[in-house]
Amino acid sequence: MRIYFETTVFNRYFEDGREYSTETKRLFDMIPSRDIEAFTSAAVLEEINNAPESKRRQMLDLIKRFHMTVLEVDQPAYDLADIYVEMGIIPARYRLDGVHIAMAAVNDLDCIVSLNFHHINKLKTKTATEIINRMKGYTNPYICTPMEVTVNEKGL
Repeated sequence: MRIYFETTVFNRYFEDGREYSTETKRLFDMIPSRDIEAFTSAAVLEEINNAPESKRRQMLDLIKRFHMTVLEVDQPAYDLADIYVEMGIIPARYRLDGVHIAMAAVNDLDCIVSLNFHHINKLKTKTATEIINRMKGYTNPYICTPMEVTVNEKGL
């Protein structure tokens, strides 16, 4: 499975005791076994670079430690994100959230893992971006939580 890691997942990795922290660590642990191929983007790096120094170093280290592929944001992703904003799916002020979804779509990834329940991982965003992605000829990455990726058929 080819997965895009959005910024909130990197944050949660270091927030022990918070909801989804255990599942987030489990998700990262799946990377070395090749159960998943991990991607992130220059847009995530941009957000990480705004974090306090100690947290920034930790999050950047995760990308290196797990050998994640960092995708450059290209014009098709910006264009798709702009459509999400124009259609009122993503607020203009949070355009970068749209860029994350668009990056997963234009790079034909299976899903985007996000704990951003304000603009990314919510029903309105999931349904509306699916319509737009398909209308523009892209596949639709499933927007999910770490738990949805890590829980197996037995519920473990």
